Amino acid sequence: MPTSQVEAFYEREADGRFLPTAYTRGPWDADSQHAGPPAALLGLAVEQRPGARPDTRVARLTYEIMRPVPMRPLTVTTRGRRAGRSVELVEAALTPDGGQEAMRATALLMKTAPDSVPQVSPGGQVPGPGTVPHKAFFPVPWDQGYHTAMEIRFAAGSFLEPGPATAWMRMRVPLVAGEEITPLSRVLTAADSGNGVSAALDFNRYVFINADLTVSLHRHPEGEWVCLDARTMVDGAGIGLAESALYDEKGLLGRSTQSLYVAERG
Repeated sequence: MPTSQVEAFYEREADGRFLPTAYTRGPWDADSQHAGPPAALLGLAVEQRPGARPDTRVARLTYEIMRPVPMRPLTVTTRGRRAGRSVELVEAALTPDGGQEAMRATALLMKTAPDSVPQVSPGGQVPGPGTVPHKAFFPVPWDQGYHTAMEIRFAAGSFLEPGPATAWMRMRVPLVAGEEITPLSRVLTAADSGNGVSAALDFNRYVFINADLTVSLHRHPEGEWVCLDARTMVDGAGIGLAESALYDEKGLLGRSTQSLYVAERG
């Protein structure tokens, strides 16, 4: 059960220790968190780690999701794996009280030098969040959770329509109580939803659980809204892939992928 009632996904109890709230609860299991908030918590730990260089920025985060993250207090740790002049690797891990490590992230950071090279912006855009309607989350058997902590507007598709979808997402509450939301946190809180918004199979008949998440960003996110232009592919043997082009209101900013375990519900 949640251990904090603050209006945020987490309350910071101490350095590296966080108490989840009901807003972290995922739509499938009342005792498990949606993977988006824990992914953002690991990303925040990378950003806030001791000795972080101000001239580097996260270019890629790769997550291994070993098991569902329970609704219990979490301990987050970081360690440097390799540091060079231009590229740095940092590892972050998340462990619930009384349990085994649930998620691990490897962050690739790159040195930045503003206006040092020509900027190349890919073409294409998606309808902005102000031009598309709000659509309901699929039915969830509890009143408070990730589904109420995120505002979602679909430019194409919906949770109740199988197939590709384009969804704008915005956090209604902070990641950590009393702390400003970082641009990276906004992306990571949303990115794990790609397989959900673009579900290719019936939620009621099949599970399509992601065992990993990779988020690559070629520029820094801007604004409150993050868009997932997502699609899911499934092989008959039970392995799938969800991929999302990631946008903010300025345009394309990166991509995310998820490897899926797909099976009929037992």
